[in-house]
Parts: sequence; structure tokens; C-alpha cells
Amino acid sequence: MPKSFSFWPPNTLGARIRLGVVVLAAVNLIALFFVIWPLGGSPAELNRQASDLRLTLRQKQGSLERTKKLVEKIKSGRGQGDDFLKSYFLPRRTAYSQILDELTKSAAEAKLKPKESSFATELIDGSDNLSMMQISANFEGSYGNLVQFVHLLDKSNSLLIVEGLNATPQQGSGILNVIMKLDTFVREEEAP
Repeated sequence: MPKSFSFWPPNTLGARIRLGVVVLAAVNLIALFFVIWPLGGSPAELNRQASDLRLTLRQKQGSLERTKKLVEKIKSGRGQGDDFLKSYFLPRRTAYSQILDELTKSAAEAKLKPKESSFATELIDGSDNLSMMQISANFEGSYGNLVQFVHLLDKSNSLLIVEGLNATPQQGSGILNVIMKLDTFVREEEAP
């Protein structure tokens, strides 16, 4: 006759106690496994990982501080660049009259006689709002007056670059015919 499996569910107190002991032993073995080999690693491994993470954190914080300093320097540089543009790059709307006025006043103070002038603007490569103005201006006067005129242009508030200067003496007099090529920079005014 086949054996009867009547031992389950345990009916007697002794069988229940044995079952409880087996279950507790299995749970203890599982707990022992996790104590010996924890899921995150051994305590030494966890300490090493924590140390590595602290080091990485310090490095990232240092990198963040350097980046913040760079951002501040960039903002400062941008502000200084904008101030430079506003101070030395003339607004397109008034650039021609300002330069002509500057040249006329400096020539009058240096006692040079202004002749014809021509202006041309050319967009600066890589910029959509900055242009270079090229000025060709002719004058008459003595050498001393020319030196004084160049000195006055050098001391003016406008950013004027003397690209070329050609002085030829007039026949039989101490007067020079002066051809100057000047460069200055022009900016488009921002819309209000």
C-alpha cells in the first residue's frame, strides 16, 4: 500500500515545533549569508566606495568653484568689452559727422588747412553689427603743424588709427600736401 502523506500539515505539537525550528534555521542561514556577504559589499569595500565618492565630490566641488570663477570673469570681460565698444566704437548714425568734426577741429587747432575727405565703411568679418570706417583726408600745412595734428589725433577720445600718411612738399614753399588714411570703428546702435 502506498505511503500516506499525512504529515502535512503538521497536526501534532512536536511536528509544529520541528517545522518552526527548520524555518528559523533557514531564516538564520539566509541572515548569516547577508552578514558575511552583504549586498552592497563588505564593510571594507563600502568604506573604500565612500572614500572614493568623497574624493569625487571634492573634485566636482573644486571644478564647480573654478567654473563659477570663470563665469564671473566672463561676465566681467563681457561688461568691459561692452564698455569699450560704447566708448571707442562710434554709433553709425553719427559716426561720419563726429569724425569729420574731430578732424576739422584738430586741423584748425594745428593750423592745417583741410581739403577733401572721403569715407567708406566695411563690415568686419564675423560680426553683424561692427564695421570699420576708412577715412582718406587731405590737408595742407607745415611739418610742425602736421606733427601737432598727429599728436592731437593721438590724444583725441576717438579711436583713430593712422593707417598711412603721405606728405609731399609743394614746389618752392615750406607747405606740405598731406594725404592721411585713417581707420576707426563703427557699431550699429541697438534697438531701444
